[in-house]
Amino acid sequence: MIAPDLPLIDLHRHLDGNVRLQTVLDLGRQHNIPLPAWDVESLRPHVQITEPKPGIMAFIAKFHWPMAVLADTDACRRVAYENIEDAKNEGIDYIELRFSPWFMAETHSLNPTEVTEAVVDGAQAGARDFGLRANLIGIISRTYGPANGARELDALLTQRARIAALDLAGDEANFPGGLFREHFRRAREAGWQVTIHAGEADGAHSIWQALRELGTKRLGHAIRAVDDPSLLNYMAEHQIGVESNLTSNVQTSCVPDYPSHPLKLFLERGILATINTDDPGISGIDLPYEYNVAAPKAGLSDAQMRQAQSNALTIAFLSKEEKEELLEKKRGKSF
Repeated sequence: MIAPDLPLIDLHRHLDGNVRLQTVLDLGRQHNIPLPAWDVESLRPHVQITEPKPGIMAFIAKFHWPMAVLADTDACRRVAYENIEDAKNEGIDYIELRFSPWFMAETHSLNPTEVTEAVVDGAQAGARDFGLRANLIGIISRTYGPANGARELDALLTQRARIAALDLAGDEANFPGGLFREHFRRAREAGWQVTIHAGEADGAHSIWQALRELGTKRLGHAIRAVDDPSLLNYMAEHQIGVESNLTSNVQTSCVPDYPSHPLKLFLERGILATINTDDPGISGIDLPYEYNVAAPKAGLSDAQMRQAQSNALTIAFLSKEEKEELLEKKRGKSF
């Protein structure tokens, strides 16, 4: 269950993985894009996961139609804006939304710099209109290789003051983090925080690389940390944050089922693990679902869910003062 006296926080949500089905239909009609279906329920199986996929790249294939309708920067702005509204409607108090401008730009050969600006503008307008605190995380999509990653980073850096952190996502198994050391050196020099997808589709060595070579203090997924007891000890001792995503990890077959997920073990070991949604538009879930359905399936007690919720505030990319303000505001409402 969700603790009412703690802020509800999602630290790992891809805004390009959370495009409303109705928005896909609207943009398809607006831009004369031939979609496979023209009503929400008929479109759903083409966009959302209905059964576990054999791996991450098969999961990412479900992004085809949401990305196909991003025909201009206004569409990108709309998706970012609606992500904030969706988070507000879920009862979220603070959200970190991440996006890959190259991934969003690719289908229609948009300018990644203009996509970045549109996403930032849309998210900030949503935060203002819906009264929700939000931060943006830029993604380098490793799937396109390090040279293209440098171009993607250049696009993101044009909005450096309005982006909080840099992430590395995509095909982890074939594009290891070591290819992107220079990119993350530049990000740290720009004053950004760092989070890395690691240990999702590759082993514990990928997590070590993210920690030692890319300078991260937060990890997306980190499932394979369980293969290395010394790594688990290091993560607990050094307060490394983990952005766990229960449902998506089952859907990508990174774990065989909810009870096999390491989130419970992470919490038992004192690791700062959290509960997040990843790509809720693709997974067909929201954050309350992850707390109320997925977490109990994964064996978490109410106390462990509360700990995960508290951990999210601890590792959020916010100042100490901003964290205290969120906590005070929430506790004021709960009495």
